[in-house]
Amino acid sequence: MTNPLWLVRVRMFTTRADSPTAYRSLWDGLSTIVRTEGALGLFRGTSLALVGVSNGAIQFVAYEKMKKWGFDRKKRHYQKTGQEWNTDADKLSNTAYTFMSITSKLAALALTYPYQVVRSRIQDNAAAAQFPTIPATVKRTWAQEGLRGFYRGLGTNLVRVLPGTCVTFVVYENLAWLLRSTAEKREARRRNMEE
Repeated sequence: MTNPLWLVRVRMFTTRADSPTAYRSLWDGLSTIVRTEGALGLFRGTSLALVGVSNGAIQFVAYEKMKKWGFDRKKRHYQKTGQEWNTDADKLSNTAYTFMSITSKLAALALTYPYQVVRSRIQDNAAAAQFPTIPATVKRTWAQEGLRGFYRGLGTNLVRVLPGTCVTFVVYENLAWLLRSTAEKREARRRNMEE
């Protein structure tokens, strides 16, 4: 549903403002695409956008595996030292959550970022002759730039997404822990009152 918005965005970024083909606004871009390419033109690159869903899936799988490893390690430490595992211990440090969120996002981007480059090149109106289809875009990018070509702009993308990723995961984990511990304490008080 949002592909037309991304398409206009890419074309606005890749076209000089003084160009006769530059879109003046979102509405101008959408109407121009429908007029010149037909309604299906709004969905150029959609199949590649669906590949983007895998980015989140890879990130969450990697994050959950690292989190499980972190908890297993912490539990072993508690067992070795004879400490009791309790609600307060059932949480990793914010540093650990930050490290895991960065690492999982890097893994996901390393595997899926090339689709973003291919998608942007297909959606770029100025480069439509060079990159008309997915296979042609992949072939030409590989021939002209090699593997590095598929990771163009990755550094900028990391600067854009990593801070938000870290904040999201740290806040989520802390809120989830707070809700769990509050519910467990409430349940313990209820049990004590019943006894």
